[in-house]
Amino acid sequence: MASLKELKGRIVSVKSTQKITKAKKMVAAAKLRKAQAAAEAARPYAERLEGVVASLASKVGASDSAPKLLAGNGKGDTHLLVVLNSDRGLAGAFNSNIVKAARDKALELQAEGKTVLFYLVGRKGRPVINRLFPRQAIENYETTGIRDIGFEQASEISAKLMELYEAGAFDVAHLFYSKFRSALVQEATGQQLIPVPAPADAPASSGAAVEYEPDEEAILADLLPRNVTIQIFKGLLENAASEQGASMTAMDNATRNAGDLINKLTIVYNRTRQAAITTELIEIIAGAEAL
Repeated sequence: MASLKELKGRIVSVKSTQKITKAKKMVAAAKLRKAQAAAEAARPYAERLEGVVASLASKVGASDSAPKLLAGNGKGDTHLLVVLNSDRGLAGAFNSNIVKAARDKALELQAEGKTVLFYLVGRKGRPVINRLFPRQAIENYETTGIRDIGFEQASEISAKLMELYEAGAFDVAHLFYSKFRSALVQEATGQQLIPVPAPADAPASSGAAVEYEPDEEAILADLLPRNVTIQIFKGLLENAASEQGASMTAMDNATRNAGDLINKLTIVYNRTRQAAITTELIEIIAGAEAL
């Protein structure tokens, strides 16, 4: 049985941990409001842009004049998985759920005989990916020291992906991030990024004759790279909100667990102390009777 000194030290240690988790929860809750507002504000633009691209793509189809980002390069042998993670922990299963979704997709593609490569954003996912798929991560985007990841970083990631695609480093790219539902629910999500997929539920043509100036191909040549950037930007914003929501929930659970542990240790401490006092009293009484 632990001594009174050891029990008291453990209680003090757990109380210190509880203060840290409580402070972390309050910080995450404050950051969540801003991150959630940014993620929700970006969704309508990203969805509308996808709709415009889908409408134009339905007119262009897979013709020879279609941009490469829409029609693809005619191959599907090499797939690049763009995995968005954070640099910080203490966020429950936030990072591990994203990595798990990417891992499952990679194993599925490998079972089909495809070559799988990784573009990793953030530090937390790297150890697991590098252990499961050694030497398959061709790029690591550093986000350490960036306070608020935003459109600038999305543009840099998008430009690098375009460069790799033009160089023939991959045929298809997939994006993995955590979609924010609520502070309690974050959904690991994967979507095809390159070539840009035409949604199956694209609105049918109304039959009206519409002429574009410039033509559809020229418009798509400008919109498709922008759409890739916006989808990455949306993923980064969703990740930021999901991270804070997961962190707030995890720290709330940790705070309550620490409180339960403190109560249990306090009971053990009081019982041990009472037993020690009782033992001393018995010894004193026994010694007095012996005299």
